[in-house]
Amino acid sequence: MITLNRKLKKEHTETTNGVKIEPIKRISVRDKLLVKEVQEMNENLPATCSVNFEDPNVLNEFILTVAPDEGYWSGGKFKFSVFVTEDYNMAPPRVKCLTRLWHPNINLDGEICLSLLRQTSIDEHGWAPTRRLKDVVWGLNSLFTDLLNFEDPLNIEAAEMYKVNKIEFQSKVVEYIAVSKGKR
Repeated sequence: MITLNRKLKKEHTETTNGVKIEPIKRISVRDKLLVKEVQEMNENLPATCSVNFEDPNVLNEFILTVAPDEGYWSGGKFKFSVFVTEDYNMAPPRVKCLTRLWHPNINLDGEICLSLLRQTSIDEHGWAPTRRLKDVVWGLNSLFTDLLNFEDPLNIEAAEMYKVNKIEFQSKVVEYIAVSKGKR
């Protein structure tokens, strides 16, 4: 089965009287979607989030900064790299946390446990073609408030510490925030 993405990527070079004519590069489905979605995402950013595009002409790569104003991570700034693959919107963006933090749903390597970022999920909250970049931003932001999950953790040690000793957990969170601020 030929997908639309593959069809759009195919480029043919034609020869007319011995002169090569370079093909007109077509805009991918992903890039067409991103033009609309980036604008929508920027208009609907939570107050605790900001987005930075290193190259404003490359909409499929950006850095999201989440600065929670409440909860355990209040006062921290956490950066996430977001890469939107060619098969978007059939597949979720790839997201990695660039800031080391103590969190039950984000491990020390920056991997994130969030149903929305999974192609397939055991709950109904996994990725679907109807999802948008703004959903990803809101989901990542919510990891610091209402989507915080100690029952199905990626960082088991952090979740266990929270269950056993919330004061020690808070201390560890504050320690990681202090270290991340020192690296600025």
